Amino acid sequence: MATDSFEMNGDADRNGEAEVALRGQGRGLQGPLNMNHYANKKSAAESMLDVALLMANASQLKAVMEQGPASPLILQIIVGVLLIFIVKWNLNDASMHFKLNILENTTTAFVFIIVVVNVFITAFGVQRPNPSS
Repeated sequence: MATDSFEMNGDADRNGEAEVALRGQGRGLQGPLNMNHYANKKSAAESMLDVALLMANASQLKAVMEQGPASPLILQIIVGVLLIFIVKWNLNDASMHFKLNILENTTTAFVFIIVVVNVFITAFGVQRPNPSS
């Protein structure tokens, strides 16, 4: 086992253990890597990034609600409702697969439109023209 080398995206849990020995390049044996600890740290980092993204989206939503049109908000509400229907329908029912496929494709198209609109809002802002001009 001393010559075994495991990669993070390989089969790290070959023996059914949660800890896998790591071997650094030129640094010698570093000790076991606790996969649960790694997963917890990764989840915490992802959660912090999600909170940062939520705050940025909330700021943009506030700007759109105060100054801009409501069309991006309406699209996001439509996508949310479509996602609720997709989650609630039974995937095991073969007769629903065609409808679910259409809903998933429609939702994906709406999400793409929302992303494009948000890129334009971010790039060009949502300022209204001065009425005095």
